[in-house]
Amino acid sequence: MNASNTKYSKGLVAGFWIFTALFCLEMSFTAYWELLRLPDAADAFTRLGFPAASFRAELSLAKVAGVVALLLPMVPARLKEWAYAGFAINLVSAIIAHLSTGDRPASLIPSSITSVLWGLSYFFWRRMQATQDLQSN
Repeated sequence: MNASNTKYSKGLVAGFWIFTALFCLEMSFTAYWELLRLPDAADAFTRLGFPAASFRAELSLAKVAGVVALLLPMVPARLKEWAYAGFAINLVSAIIAHLSTGDRPASLIPSSITSVLWGLSYFFWRRMQATQDLQSN
């Protein structure tokens, strides 16, 4: 049985798309900011101890690729799993970077909220995968 024939509950699908859309919007916004708000983004990356130019571009392009992987239904599950893993590493690294530089606690709020959105998106995606696996047996 393929994924297009799988029956998911409306709540499961709604939860997945709500949290995935919000998460992907946030990741897209940060990628835009990192790529196109050059002086501000470069200063922020330097203050956090990262190389300002090449790393910022690499991170932003990886975010865009991850967003595309999560949103396109034809992307294989294994690739989506890697996108989720990459985002988890990115978010944990952001929190660690802010903590290690002695930033004020309020600077952790964006990464923390985005981490919650990531967790909810991943939770609903895994539930959909489990439903698909059960129905294919």
